[in-house]
Amino acid sequence: MPAPAIAPAQTAQPAPLEGASGQFQSGRVVTITAGHAVHDTYTAFLAPLLPAFKESMLLSNTQLGLLTVFLNAPSLVQPVVGYLGDRIDLRTLIMLAPAVAGVTMSLLGVAPSYAALALLLLIAGLNSANLHAVAPVMAGRLSGDSLGRGMGFWMVGGELGRTLGPLIVVTAVARVGLQGTPRLMAFGFVASLLVYLGLRGVPVHIPRDGDRPASWQVLRSMGPFLVPLAAILAVRALMIGALTIYLPVFLSEEGATLWRAGAALSVLQAAGVVGALLGGALSDRLGRRLILMLSLLLTPAFMFAFLAAEGLGQFLLLPALGLTALSTAPAIMALVQESFPQSRSLANGMYMALSFLIQSGAVLLLGALADRFGLRLAFAVSAAVPLLGLPFLRLLPQRRTDHTV
Repeated sequence: MPAPAIAPAQTAQPAPLEGASGQFQSGRVVTITAGHAVHDTYTAFLAPLLPAFKESMLLSNTQLGLLTVFLNAPSLVQPVVGYLGDRIDLRTLIMLAPAVAGVTMSLLGVAPSYAALALLLLIAGLNSANLHAVAPVMAGRLSGDSLGRGMGFWMVGGELGRTLGPLIVVTAVARVGLQGTPRLMAFGFVASLLVYLGLRGVPVHIPRDGDRPASWQVLRSMGPFLVPLAAILAVRALMIGALTIYLPVFLSEEGATLWRAGAALSVLQAAGVVGALLGGALSDRLGRRLILMLSLLLTPAFMFAFLAAEGLGQFLLLPALGLTALSTAPAIMALVQESFPQSRSLANGMYMALSFLIQSGAVLLLGALADRFGLRLAFAVSAAVPLLGLPFLRLLPQRRTDHTV
């Protein structure tokens, strides 16, 4: 199947999606956003705890990176979850996600061994895979014609969680030590209850068998779309891994305390909250590709400036890094869903699995580079690579295409 035609940027207004009412159901979208925020608050515990694990278990940077792979590896099941999500009601996975994340991630501090850490992270990763395959699609349907805005709300939840998570866990460790982290799991149960109350009455659109294309047709039609998307995800992955995984380790090696390194990650993610909200809404008006292009151009510049700065100067650059690096996900997710309106869960699952697979590989590569040449050089490489993604932007559709699947 030929690549989708590219519409001019000035006409890039997304068309209404099949199954969407046209009205943005803010209360329900916010409920899903809140569940996402609590879930990602817990999964954000890992990165700021890496310096503590490195010291207590004498781990290498590659072993630290492998821990993030354990958390991300279950994302490979997301196409299967997405396939089921197009056929049956899986909202229960959304409701359970905060509680399961709370239990597994809060137990990391008392894990007796590297193997125990890996097991907890695998369970947390499977739970995360279920949530990310199903919840964005429900949020998208509840967003009506404003899909980019809805995906912006969805990503705000994630960025907010990744902002609060590092601060919460490093503050808990500072006060009660690693052994006290299990006290944090209670919030997950409360959040799951609130999500259940907010979503139990939401109608779920399940296309009739005659209206839904065969899965093999969807996967075949996604090929020309996924190739340039994978290239763009790959060139961004090193930088995203450097900023969201290795930033606390980098700052710790530069002399920062565990709390200050964790706080730096929170500053970065807080800027990402604004970036996600703006990126999603602006992509509805200006086009998805323009948002991606701005990120690929501006983030490397800020990253090199960050590496050249010291102390307070580095902290002052973190908001700009977060704003530009973390603003693209809503545009990408909106592009995926609007391109395959009758199989959105399967398409979203394929995208998320591909994204997490690429990100996991990038994190391992960064760890290996850091072990051999140092984190500063690894960060410099991650800053240069995103520019290679610019030529692939022309291969992405600018707005919803005429795909029949």
